[in-house]
This record gives sequence, structure tokens and C-alpha cells, in this order.
Amino acid sequence: MNPAGALALKLVLTPALVGAASLAGRRWGSAVGGWLIGIPFTSGPIAFFLALDPGPDFAARAAAGVMAGAISQAAFCVAYAWTAQRWGWTVSLIAAAAGFVAITIVLNAVALPTAGFFVVIIVVIVVSLFLMPQPAPTRAEPIEFPAWDLPARMLVATAFVVVLTAVAPLLGARLAGLLAPFPLYGSVLAAFAHRIQGAGPAIGVVGGLLLGLFAFSSFFLVLSLLLTRGVALAFACAIVVALVVHGASLLIGRRVGLA
Repeated sequence: MNPAGALALKLVLTPALVGAASLAGRRWGSAVGGWLIGIPFTSGPIAFFLALDPGPDFAARAAAGVMAGAISQAAFCVAYAWTAQRWGWTVSLIAAAAGFVAITIVLNAVALPTAGFFVVIIVVIVVSLFLMPQPAPTRAEPIEFPAWDLPARMLVATAFVVVLTAVAPLLGARLAGLLAPFPLYGSVLAAFAHRIQGAGPAIGVVGGLLLGLFAFSSFFLVLSLLLTRGVALAFACAIVVALVVHGASLLIGRRVGLA
């Protein structure tokens, strides 16, 4: 994909996704908004373009790296949730980003088979869900969101995506793959929810994002295993598996009070 096309994709897809997730959070709760952005809307297309050039072998290795980044995302969610219990969105976001970076450094030095990494990821997600604090009760009356709220979310998220994807290639393939899953959308949604609605909805966002990691990791597991057998087959199977797992995670999360 040429640079102009990639930039156009970022400028269109990013604000559309953040806007949709923000509206979903207002309608059905912050956890649903967080769960929605667990779908790999950006990293999925990136893997597709990598499969076209430089090729399926490279894309399969990159997909395994992106999948491993789910562990760092889980650390981000837990760190944000616990910090938000006592601090505002700025400190919470810094603590969450620090957690993501710390785990990414560890993962960059660890080598495991793809299947082994997937098992570790699932265990980490489950443990992280149990470690999440319960959101504090929020006020029942409707919240009047300022007119600038939604456009600001979309603008900030788009700027984050453009800057990070521009810098990532300078970091090397392995580290760039691990950094690719940084929860940019989750950061924006959680920070804005925290600032306007309080800690409870912000914790709901990262809790929903944590639920979405089951589908995220499943999507990239399938890609890493099947891309060398055919790009179309790999993405078709990955999308089906991710949608099934994503729907199941929301139903289970609703039943146990996580979403």
C-alpha cells in the first residue's frame, strides 16, 4: 500500500472507530465501548498489507508479535484501573503506559512458540480480569457531554495513530510488532470518560478492552498459523474466529458483571 493510501486509511478509519465506540459507550455503557475497540480494526488491515508486501511469511511472524502484545495491553488495563481508584486521568494514563512499556521490554527478550504464547496470553487475560477493581457507582442522572468532546476524541486518537505508526518502523520489526497493539483508542476513550464522567466509566472502558483481548489474540493466532497457506483463507478464518470469540466474551462478561 502506498504511503498516501495508508495515511488516508488512518485518517478515515481512526476517527470513525473512535466515534462509533464513544457513541456505543454513551448508549450501552463504557464497558461496551471498550469492548468494541478490542476488534483489530487497525492492526488487522496492517497485517493484510504486510501479507501483500513484503509477503505472507513476514506477515505471519509479525502477526505472532502483535498477538504477544495482548499481554502488554492487559498490563495497561490493570494499571489504569487501579491507578484511577485514587488519581485523575493524567496519572492513570502515565501509569498504564508505563505498565505497557515495561511488559513490552520483557516480551522483546522472550522467545516462545506461537501456540505457547497464546496459552500464556489467555492465562494473563483471565488473571487480569480477576485483578480488575470494581468500578465505583456512577451518578444516575444523564451527563451533558460538551460539544467538543466527540470531535476532540477523534482528533486526538487520529494524531496518536499517525505519530506512532510513523515512528514504529524505526524501532525494528520485533519491537514495532510488540508496540503496534498499544491501546491508542482505549487511551483516548478512558481518558475522556475519566475526565468527564469519573473513574467508574474509565475503569469500565479498560475492563471492556480487556474482554476484547480474547478475540484480538485469537485473530492474530489464526493469522500466524494460516497466512503461509493463503492470505484469503487466513483472513477469512481469522475474522470468523474473532467475531465468534468477541460475541462470546461480551455475553460471558455481561453474565458475570464485567461488561
